Amino acid sequence: MMKKLALSAALALTMGISAVANAHPTNAGYATSSNDTVWKTSYGECWEHSYWTAEDKTVECGAEPVAAAPAPAPAPAPAPTMVMKMVDAQESHIVYFDFDSSKVTDVSAIVNYVGSLAKLNSIELKGYTDSIGTNAYNDALSKRRAEAVNTALVNAGIETSKVVSYSFGEANPVKVCTDAGASRKACLRENRRVEVSISGQKQVKVQQ
Repeated sequence: MMKKLALSAALALTMGISAVANAHPTNAGYATSSNDTVWKTSYGECWEHSYWTAEDKTVECGAEPVAAAPAPAPAPAPAPTMVMKMVDAQESHIVYFDFDSSKVTDVSAIVNYVGSLAKLNSIELKGYTDSIGTNAYNDALSKRRAEAVNTALVNAGIETSKVVSYSFGEANPVKVCTDAGASRKACLRENRRVEVSISGQKQVKVQQ
């Protein structure tokens, strides 16, 4: 019986020395073979040295795997830069007239639009009449209408050199009517007009 105990103690001492000799930093605290394989008991438990500490615990021997660090969040896209840019701008208006009249009622919409421009290139006026009356009379009336709108715009502060006027009499009707008397005059109202074409430039914000 004493011999068996002595033999067991010698065997344990020999294994302990061998374990120390085969310890490796990767598995510090565990007994390993020459190829760095951790020795395990018959129950599958890793064989720990007497100097083993909790910091030596490896994933193979029961430690929780270290979670991979999350990927860094992408850097936010830079905010777009807005700059002012000059762009071409065009708009059309129509001034209507009563029968046989060249009296201008309102040009505020035209004046307001011109005021919104960064640069005014030109204003083109085209005067027209309806088909009632002689050609010569209507030619003169269409000219008076265009000139009346020109005067109204200049009086509102628009530079006179930017305004060009034309007159076309009863040409280019936009409405054809077969009525008679007062009804015909009312029907032809859309032909009694001055067409206003405005050309210029505006400043707008654009993304750079």
